[in-house]
Amino acid sequence: MAINYKSTSILVAFATCLILLFVYVDKSAAEEDLDVPVSKISQNIGAPTLKFLYCYSCGYRKMFDQYVQLINEKYPFILVDGANYNPPGIYLFLVRILGTIKFIAILAILAGIDVFAYLNRQAPSWWRWCRENKIYACMMIFFLSNMIEGQLISSGAFEITLNDVPIWSKLESGRIPQPAELFQIIDSHMQFTDSKLELNGFAK
Repeated sequence: MAINYKSTSILVAFATCLILLFVYVDKSAAEEDLDVPVSKISQNIGAPTLKFLYCYSCGYRKMFDQYVQLINEKYPFILVDGANYNPPGIYLFLVRILGTIKFIAILAILAGIDVFAYLNRQAPSWWRWCRENKIYACMMIFFLSNMIEGQLISSGAFEITLNDVPIWSKLESGRIPQPAELFQIIDSHMQFTDSKLELNGFAK
């Protein structure tokens, strides 16, 4: 019996460390989501601002980085900024609820708590399996929940604004602009802005 108890303790400790590692990785990914690189001229006050709102979970961060490099080379006077495109509030609410249920279930399994006993119900067979196979159950719950959460916050967005004026929307067009297309839009917008400033300032 002592050997079995020791083995169980080691498995529980290992599972706990594994879960803590997953939580740390998940938290780091969320923090990285907020740590969006900006152009090296981001301190220039009053410079034209080109902002990207993209779907981080769709893998568009790399695309954004490529556009930052191209725009900085062609338009060194434009400030480039970027951030994750937040989905509608209902999806964020569902993600938070699902995340809470996920961690409650994992903690209950690791602690050996019979949740259904508090509800005056007999534990179903799948819950008994989870309590008997703690490591596999926790890993399955964690990855399955993360997959569902990723689908909920996956917007597919790649929205671009110049001085708060929308100039491209992947949600509307269904695609990401080619660099030449984006450059042409920026040039047209900048020419229009320059002409408007000259007229208002009686330069013509």
